[in-house]
Amino acid sequence: MKSAPEGFPTENNLSLDEEELPKLEEGTFLVKINVFSLDPYMRGMMNPVAYGVERTYPRKMGGGAVGEVLATKNTEFQVGDTVLGDFGWQEYALSTGKGVRKLGQPKVPLSYYLGVLGMPGSTAYFGLLDITKPQPGETVVVSAATGAVGQLVGQIAKLKGCRVVGIAGGPAKCQFAKETGYDECVDYLGKTREELTAELTKAAPSGYNIYFDNTGVSVCGQI
Repeated sequence: MKSAPEGFPTENNLSLDEEELPKLEEGTFLVKINVFSLDPYMRGMMNPVAYGVERTYPRKMGGGAVGEVLATKNTEFQVGDTVLGDFGWQEYALSTGKGVRKLGQPKVPLSYYLGVLGMPGSTAYFGLLDITKPQPGETVVVSAATGAVGQLVGQIAKLKGCRVVGIAGGPAKCQFAKETGYDECVDYLGKTREELTAELTKAAPSGYNIYFDNTGVSVCGQI
């Protein structure tokens, strides 16, 4: 990141830099990144103050990634290990192993460890089952229904016997939500507060038992 974006990030806020690979020191290892995650929360991370932490520029963008250990001076990690960690947006990363997890011999695409088997999957699974504890027959409404977390929440809720209503932006997203298992989907784009409230009421006349919020106050107030 060269600078903080105003609104949507542009190529002027970013730079692609090349540098020599870092030398290994005792206790470190070098990872070749195979896939990294690009998530909505990262827009907030681009701000000068993000999640209570002041950021400086230029700086490397952080983020979850999966890669392979190429060289090591760390006894806990061997060459060839597949690892998951906060390696950021780069092709190679030097790590001490802090916060890094071995993935064994992956039997699924590596990107799954950044999605359904990673942070989004854990958020959906534990957020829905441990916090809201859905029961068969209840009605669940989910904002950002087609996002990495939202689409999983909808599927898990259906498996638990719930009726599920999604909220998404645009006909294409609502169609996708239904394809993933949502019973209904409300398109919030271009709707006034009153119109959105009316559509949410129509989708569930008896009301909602659980609201799984992925957006914040802009939609939360309607529920």
